[in-house]
Amino acid sequence: MAATHVVAEGPPVTAARDRPPADLVGPVAWLRRNLFNSWWSSAISILLGYLLVRWAWGLIDWAFVNAVWTLPATANPLDLAMPCRKLEGAGACWAMVGDKWRFILFGRYPYDMQWRPALCVVLFIALYGASANRLFWRKELLWIWIATLTVIAVLMWGGVLGMGFVPQDQWGGLPITLILATFGLAFAFPLAVAVALGRRSREMPVVRVLCVGYVELIRGVPLISLLFMASVMFPLFMPEGLNPDKLLRAQIAIILFAAAYLAEVVRAGLQALPKGQYEAADALGLSYWQKTRTIILPQALRMVIPPLVNTFIGFFKDTSLVLIIGIFDLLTAGKVAMADPVWSGFSTEIYIVVALIYFGFCYAMSSYSRGLEKQFGKAKNR
Repeated sequence: MAATHVVAEGPPVTAARDRPPADLVGPVAWLRRNLFNSWWSSAISILLGYLLVRWAWGLIDWAFVNAVWTLPATANPLDLAMPCRKLEGAGACWAMVGDKWRFILFGRYPYDMQWRPALCVVLFIALYGASANRLFWRKELLWIWIATLTVIAVLMWGGVLGMGFVPQDQWGGLPITLILATFGLAFAFPLAVAVALGRRSREMPVVRVLCVGYVELIRGVPLISLLFMASVMFPLFMPEGLNPDKLLRAQIAIILFAAAYLAEVVRAGLQALPKGQYEAADALGLSYWQKTRTIILPQALRMVIPPLVNTFIGFFKDTSLVLIIGIFDLLTAGKVAMADPVWSGFSTEIYIVVALIYFGFCYAMSSYSRGLEKQFGKAKNR
């Protein structure tokens, strides 16, 4: 007679029993593990939390609760700042920003024509968005850049299509910052790639020496000195009657300065690439330019995305140094707005607004680089 085995059924397994204990995972476990894992860590966390709450409450009270947002209805310009002065620093004077925002953004551009630089800012942002979208990474993107920059030039200068002519001396504000940053990095990057390749060249020692000398010379001086040389000394070497405007001279200085730093970043990527990639390309019978364009450069640039974007962000902010040669960029326009006697003593609000604008563009570049790095990382791991 066959033995009958009875298997005792245990209690049903539920999803709740499969979950790890609450003291091991979740926000409470994270706080205990990172902020309250010992008596001294708990004390420091409580102290910093207290200071942070006090600072945050003070900021909210200054920036929102006690702030002045609107301008008083008065015919005397000197009375515009009276509500802000009555606060005696207890609240922010955002009314000043409301009075000066057009000058901050567009500088001395004629008031009735400021829709043109405003449209240029929108076109710049749209151009950045199209360039960041991988669907546009085709040959047509070059024509998009050419067409967009041509429209921007027509809008800023005018003189055609019924628009009045505006000389560059009256340009200023955010459009100047975007022009210097966009043209500077757009022309500096290909120059940097060429310099990085030339510095690693073994077949052309003269080119290598010139590239090394260029990089070491430019990196050995501050950007202010280059801007000063471009503004004062550069016209002395030009033929008689040929005198480029200040904006073009500043643009050339920024391009040369940015290219030297970017060249070292690109060279780091080229050196980090395994030697087997070069040997495999040679084994396929590819020429030097075919190997560089299709195999070496794509991999090298993908490896140095973080330092490349870090350099881009640094030079986007460094465009504010053009104030030393009298160009009204965004920061300079904000400083000039502070010089108005009506609003003397209210500079913090202007600096906050300008900082937020810079932060917005820099954070967008940083976020895009992280996303691009993740996409390339997924493709590499497949």
